[in-house]
Amino acid sequence: MSVKSVKGGPESKPSPPGSTRSQPSSDVVEEEGQRGKKRLSHSSAVAAAYICYLNKLFGQERELDQEELDELQVAFKEFDYDADGFIHYKDIAECMRTMGYMPTEMEIIEIVQQVKMKWGGHVDFDDFCELMGPRMLAETAQMVGLKEFRSAFKQFDCDGDGKITLDELKEAMKGLLGEKLKKGELEEILSDIDLNKDGNIDFDEFIMMLSAR
Repeated sequence: MSVKSVKGGPESKPSPPGSTRSQPSSDVVEEEGQRGKKRLSHSSAVAAAYICYLNKLFGQERELDQEELDELQVAFKEFDYDADGFIHYKDIAECMRTMGYMPTEMEIIEIVQQVKMKWGGHVDFDDFCELMGPRMLAETAQMVGLKEFRSAFKQFDCDGDGKITLDELKEAMKGLLGEKLKKGELEEILSDIDLNKDGNIDFDEFIMMLSAR
């Protein structure tokens, strides 16, 4: 007696004799594995580039921006009492407090010794920046707001048209990293950031890229 198939259900059909599901060859599997390793290596290189230039833009490795230099200039002039272009070592601690820093007694002793031994007891503005710059950068490192984003964007947008091209990205990355990235790595970065796929990076896309990392 034959068993009828369930109404509405698919009717099972026996596989033809000798038929088997095709399996990828070992060469294909090996080739896919090599591609996967290459993609992973490529992504790692790009990720390393991101980390490096983010530190350059927002970490303690970056240079003081104009607003920070202006703040130092104002503080320097306030304590350059005779306007001779120098601040006496005795006034450094009070100058720091005026800027919002609260150095400990030990820090003050170390600073005074540095000023006496390195600069003869007086500092000019360049010396003052050398003394205060690292402290200012340490305080603001990784504190990123709209001002910092705009400042960072300008480092990439060389012609100031509000967009970053592949060539501008290449030049900026070269300047920040001190070395050239491969073309494929740059194209991957651009493709990753360019959400509207117009071939450029606008300010909104730039913010989203940095915020995601």
